[in-house]
Amino acid sequence: MADFIRIYEENPNPKAIKQVVEVLKKGGLIIYPTDTVYGLGCDITNTKALEKIARIKGVKLDKANFSFICHDLSNLSDYVKQIDTKTFKILKRALPGPYTFILPGSKTLPAAFKKKKEVGIRVPNNNIALEIVKLLGNPIVSTSIRDEDEIIEYTTDPELILEKWDNLVDLVIDGGYGDNQASTVVDLSKDEPLIVREGKGSLEIF
Repeated sequence: MADFIRIYEENPNPKAIKQVVEVLKKGGLIIYPTDTVYGLGCDITNTKALEKIARIKGVKLDKANFSFICHDLSNLSDYVKQIDTKTFKILKRALPGPYTFILPGSKTLPAAFKKKKEVGIRVPNNNIALEIVKLLGNPIVSTSIRDEDEIIEYTTDPELILEKWDNLVDLVIDGGYGDNQASTVVDLSKDEPLIVREGKGSLEIF
């Protein structure tokens, strides 16, 4: 049975954030709100938790395209290669925001991602997600929770999410209704920005 806690985005309760971080540090899986759809996440440093998420998604961990949810751009060099000024300016302009940026992976990636040439970086414009990674002290690895329904791609109601994921995760955050539009994915690993998936977020900033 997953814990179900209500956290308000305007002013996330520090006690509740601490509770979430303790679950992550113990290798637990959480479902949490972002500025787009609800995400399934775990601590980037916990290989067993990463393997659990890969199993749930039905993919091999080394082949999985998970996003790294960061608090800001300050620790970027731990996960991506040196980026040029033009790329950094795009990131500064767009983040925090509803974008996933594909960037060349660095040699200092956690063991589970050593073979990755590229990684997806997100800094969502959502205080709950940002406070979690800030207190955790490193990114969480994340993937959006899709719905099998052909019409509804993403479940937006936290109570319905709990119903479906109750036995698969350790904690579900009720951060209010989520969005049903995923992030815009932009590949910045080449010379020019390439829109891989158009989602929430204006394309005009590129």
